[in-house]
Amino acid sequence: MYRVAVFIDNGYMRSLLKSYLNETRIDYRKFVEWISRGDDLFRAYVYDCLPYQSEKPTPEEREKMSRMQAFVRALECLDRFTVRQGRLECRGTKDEPVFVQKRVDLQLGLDIATLALGHRVDIIAIVSGDSDLIPAINFVKDRGVLVRLVHGPKRTYHDELWLLADERLEITHEVINCVALKQE
Repeated sequence: MYRVAVFIDNGYMRSLLKSYLNETRIDYRKFVEWISRGDDLFRAYVYDCLPYQSEKPTPEEREKMSRMQAFVRALECLDRFTVRQGRLECRGTKDEPVFVQKRVDLQLGLDIATLALGHRVDIIAIVSGDSDLIPAINFVKDRGVLVRLVHGPKRTYHDELWLLADERLEITHEVINCVALKQE
């Protein structure tokens, strides 16, 4: 049995759920089990940013912040889950503000490299479509770690990232139905 670490870019995951998968809310524990494929889970890392807050937060901003903080607390309570938070910056506006995640990709890449250097895992599973991760993936592959890319439909991931992966899992409607939170 292999040891696997799962790395979830939650901005990417949220975008997939919103744009392609009917905004379904998922059970992250079940999702990570699906990604692990029966291998021994070392740890699941979830990378995200708290929502942007203006100097004088609106009621809507406060509500978004409260929901996100509750979500982060719930993830942190799951066994073998770690949440890493970047920062969301407002970078000007067009018709609406343009928000950019900062520190997320770099932190994810550093965590991947650290686990590879410490020989702690055999497989890293990455839920992302971002080509910024390519140098970190090359680094871990050079050290004998297998890379499992977990991705959405075509056009939601960079082609070079897909080609670089040793294994690929597509997040389909069927997968989401299996890991969806049950409505009470």
